[in-house]
Amino acid sequence: MPDWALLITQFLITAAAVLLVLWGFWALVVRPYLDRKVAELIAASEEIEPRVARGVKAGVAETLRELPESAWDGTVKESTRQFLKFGSGLFENGLSSFLGNAADLEHKRQQRRSTASPAPETPPKQSTEN
Repeated sequence: MPDWALLITQFLITAAAVLLVLWGFWALVVRPYLDRKVAELIAASEEIEPRVARGVKAGVAETLRELPESAWDGTVKESTRQFLKFGSGLFENGLSSFLGNAADLEHKRQQRRSTASPAPETPPKQSTEN
């Protein structure tokens, strides 16, 4: 067998052996480890939402129990009234009641430009009278 054929054969056998070892390491070690970790993450993520919901419900219930009756009279009614007023404004006028209309936005842009770059001063006129 010529030397060049021996080198090519040796190269192919070595490459096949390395690829077989890498594939075996991936299939027998890395892939099962990753599968276990992904399963743990999925299980943990499925438990998060119910725990948070239970915690929020318990916290709200506890806070409501601790509030004195006098707090319900003015504060909650007023904040509810403001929230309903804001919501009806959004519903009736769309987002323009929240963000402003196009004229308001243009006016704000003009104000920002005027404060960001003041107008250049003009030199005083020289009189031509002698």
